[in-house]
Amino acid sequence: MDEALRRVARAIEQAERILVITGAGLSADSGLPTYRGLGGLYNGHTAEGLPIEAALSGPMLRRDPALCWKYLAELGKACLGAAPNAGHLAIAELQRRKPGCWVLTQNIDGYHRAAGSPGERLIEIHGELAPLYCQSCGAEDSELAEHLQRPLPPRCRQCGGVLRPPVVLFEEMLPEAAVDSLYGELRKGFAVVLSVGTSASFPYIVEPVLRTRQAGGLSVEINPTLTDLSDVVDVRLAGRALDVLPELLGHISSDRICK
Repeated sequence: MDEALRRVARAIEQAERILVITGAGLSADSGLPTYRGLGGLYNGHTAEGLPIEAALSGPMLRRDPALCWKYLAELGKACLGAAPNAGHLAIAELQRRKPGCWVLTQNIDGYHRAAGSPGERLIEIHGELAPLYCQSCGAEDSELAEHLQRPLPPRCRQCGGVLRPPVVLFEEMLPEAAVDSLYGELRKGFAVVLSVGTSASFPYIVEPVLRTRQAGGLSVEINPTLTDLSDVVDVRLAGRALDVLPELLGHISSDRICK
């Protein structure tokens, strides 16, 4: 893998614009469950016999907020109980070195921000878990941890309405601002795109990889397992992000970086 690492490092050194796409695999290295691992849901169904996609959906939040929040709370507790790992920190350091480096993440845990990734170059396409806001009056509530210790669903202190996180649940639309930001940057093009810890099951995750490769840029996958992108990318670095990314960063010479 050393030669492949060096190839990617050289491309990053020379690139002005880089996109890092991150998925659940990156945060799994921090101990977070994926949706299908939530609360031991290894068969993809809840204790109520529902697909996890149905339990964590916008319609379920409206119809049975306590049930939806049962699994939102599992996610919230997991996120609050873990922290960014070496992969998140390496990405933040890459962004520090390369002002044209953007992050597109499917993750909702906020670990990129916690690791130091600048908010103005971070696209959280599925939103984030905090702060909560009231679906009735719109009031904001930053006390996620406190609410998770109380009966669910959490209620607004001002009007008693059900609170929710600014996260994209199943069957909900992506946030317009995030989509606009993504496609605005895609129109400018990227010289290197890194797909990190994602199975690439969404078109808006696959498209940046395909666009970059078609335009002559370098497409890279970092993942311990094969995905739908594995046969499409120029370089595949097999391994966990928290191992591969710091090693990759070590191959990038600061004094040769093109800013």
